[in-house]
Formats: sequence, structure tokens, C-alpha cells
Amino acid sequence: MTEQAADWNEFVSSHPAGHILQTKDWATLKCRSGWQARRVLLPASEADGTARAGALILFRRSMGQVLAYVPRGPLVDWSNATQTEAVVARMCALARQEGAFALKIEPDLLDTAANRQLLQAAGFHPSPQTIQPRSTVVVDLQPDVDTILAQMKSKWRYNIRLAARKGVCVRELEIHELPQFQQLMEETGTRDGFSVHSAAYYRDAYDLLASRWGAFLLASYEDEPLASIAVFAVGSTACYLWGASNSRHRNLMPNHALQWEAMRWAKQRGCTRYDLWGIPDEIGAIATGLWAEGRKTVSAEKAPVDVNALPAGDLWGVFRFKQGFGGAVERTVGAWDLPLRRPVYGLYRGALLAKEQAANSKQRVKRNEEQAKTSSPSSIEVNLEPVVTAAAWEELSTRLPPESSHVLQSWAWGAVKAGSALALAAGRPAPGGLSVAVAAADSGAASARGLRAQGPPARLVR
Repeated sequence: MTEQAADWNEFVSSHPAGHILQTKDWATLKCRSGWQARRVLLPASEADGTARAGALILFRRSMGQVLAYVPRGPLVDWSNATQTEAVVARMCALARQEGAFALKIEPDLLDTAANRQLLQAAGFHPSPQTIQPRSTVVVDLQPDVDTILAQMKSKWRYNIRLAARKGVCVRELEIHELPQFQQLMEETGTRDGFSVHSAAYYRDAYDLLASRWGAFLLASYEDEPLASIAVFAVGSTACYLWGASNSRHRNLMPNHALQWEAMRWAKQRGCTRYDLWGIPDEIGAIATGLWAEGRKTVSAEKAPVDVNALPAGDLWGVFRFKQGFGGAVERTVGAWDLPLRRPVYGLYRGALLAKEQAANSKQRVKRNEEQAKTSSPSSIEVNLEPVVTAAAWEELSTRLPPESSHVLQSWAWGAVKAGSALALAAGRPAPGGLSVAVAAADSGAASARGLRAQGPPARLVR
């Protein structure tokens, strides 16, 4: 590694928002899979080359056009307008030099009105395409290990101890064992319906990242690999990026054991946060609404969602698993774009929106097919009609049992969210129906909590 690259990594490590996705080694990994990487640097002074702000920018050509992308960056003090303006200007100049039609950033900023205003002031607007997970669960590693364990759900503590009692062994995976990691990833991808990287990609990740930044952990039973994860630590935060398991011996709870060992590993490295990396964004949207009420944190376990009523697919099963580790829900501002060539950007944005609409349509068809398979002849058919006034909504709410009432389903709550650039919609059943719900939606965020009497349970839907 060159001295310049080492200096950049030191800057990323020491920055409050430093992240593995902003390191030189991550850039090298992406360059081996078709990206190009450049960096912009704002030095502390003209005489000192040490960075005080900057960004790693990845460039990718697709269909003859170049997109500039800054994952979990730029690394700036967003409250310092002068510094932010200088870094944004340098990023735009470099992006134009590379022929990019837009600059996309995904900073590690919480989704608050103040942070969105900072991004708008810098010339960015929300992107229709988010690349990294916007919502996640973060475990506080500052307490001692006994306290961290005590903050988990009792069943999770039991599962961690059961794995140890039954002989599940968790250790760091060695480079010659990477084929086992690949096999687990491919089996998981086939089972859960997602694509995985090639064996060469994970080998490069191991070569470039494991020695300094992270560890590939393997859980086995009687020398049989059961599950594996890759976790990386930069500065005060460790994040779990990849994970996989087979379908054997799941009763031994190897995945619980892996996450617990990863938290212990991160704590030993001095990390104070463990990022479980990705949950359904609908959960994060609910947490954002609760932040607006003044809550400093929203416990994943105590989020106002019935996890037992959530769908089985996508990230919902992942949330059921992650919410038991005692962490808090966090949601970032997501991806924001700064168009550099507006005609091309307009085509890009239109294509993304069309793709999203097609995907949503496909999901609706799939959901309807699943509901048709599980519905019984005695199922109650509910047709919703719009409710357009607060008085009508409140009158309907009084018909429900008191235990069904919740502030997140009040008209006032909906009005608050509508005033935060969210769309307010409420529905009541057609004559003879028995359930009602109000929804405040932002980019597909769903009803925070359904009110119902005897009808079908309310669900979170896109």
C-alpha cells in the first residue's frame, strides 16, 4: 500500500463517520469488479497534506453513461457550510472530469429534517435509487458483555447459550476455507432468492479487508460448517456485511452464536457500535416518525410492529432475527443525487421509476397469489372506502375496542406526517366491513399500526 493510500485509510479511521465503504481497500475491491475509484481531499491547511474532509468516489459505466457514486460519504462536517461547499465542489469537478451525468451520495446521516435540509442546501435531492441499506439495527457495545447480553430478548440469550452448550464452535475462517464460505453463500442465495458474488470476489475481499479491517467467522458442529458471516470494523463502528447458513442443525442456533461472537470481537477492537446492516425500510420509517415525537432511540424489539404478523419473505424474516439482539433502529437519509447532465439524468430517473413500478406490480401479483393460496372460504372480504375528514375518521375510531386504539393511527398523527412531506390516506371498510387503518407513506413506507375489530389483521405493505 502506498503512503498516500495509508494516509487516506488513517483519515477514514479517525473520522467520526468513517466507514469500511470509504476505505482505499474497499475501492480496490470494487475496481476488481468493474468500477473505477478516485478520491477528493480537503487538506487541513495548505502546508499540511493531512485530510480534514474528503470522499472516495466510485465510477461505473452503464449503457454508455457514467455514474459517480459515494458510498457512506462524503466524510465532512455537514454543519460546516464552508467545508461542505468545498468538498461538494471538488466532487462535482472530478465527476465532470470523468464524464459522469450525476453524482450520487449516501452519507451516514440520520434521517432528520435538519439533515435533509443540509443536503438540499448543498444542491442534492432525494434519489429514486438507494444502493446501501437505509434502515438497520445498531447494538450499543459500550456496556460490559453481561449487560449487552442482558439487553437481548430472553430467547436470544437462551439460543446463544444453547449453541455453546451443544458444542457449536465459532472461530475465524482461514483463507483455505473460503470454498466453505462460498458454498454457504450459494446455498443461502438459492434458498432465500438473492444473488451472491463470485468466489473470486469473496477471496479478494478476504485478501484486501480481513487482515486490517475485519474477520470471516465460521460456526461449525463436529467439524461440519453450519454458518458464516463477514464483519468489518472502522473507527467506532463494526458492521456485518455478508452472512450465510445451510439448512442443517438449525436447532443448534449457529447464527445466534455467530452474531454474539462478532459483537465480542468488535468490542475487543474498541468499537462502541455493532451495525446489523439492513432491515425493511418500512421499520425505519416508523422509527423516524417516533424520533419526530422526541424519542432519542427506538428499540428494535419494542417497535410498534407485531413481528408475528409480518410477511415471511424479503427482509421481514431478517428483521425478526435482528430485532432480538437488543439494538436500536436507525434510518439514514438514503441516497441523494446532484445532476450534472440534466437530459441524461432525466432519462436515468425515468428508467428507475419505471423499473420500480414494474417490480411493485410483480410483488402485488405475487402477494395476491400467496393470499389466494392461504385464504379459506370463510375468510372475510374487506373493501376499503376513503375517509376524507377528521371528524369521520374519529367517529369510526370510536366504534373500535379501546385496546385497538393507538396514537400512530390517529388523524392527528397522520396530519403530522403529511406535514413532513408524507402522503396521508385513511380507509374504512365498505358496509359490513370491520377494520380500519390510516397510513402515512414515504417512498413506500406503510401503515404504522393497523386498527381492527374482527377483520383480517393489518399488515405493513409497500
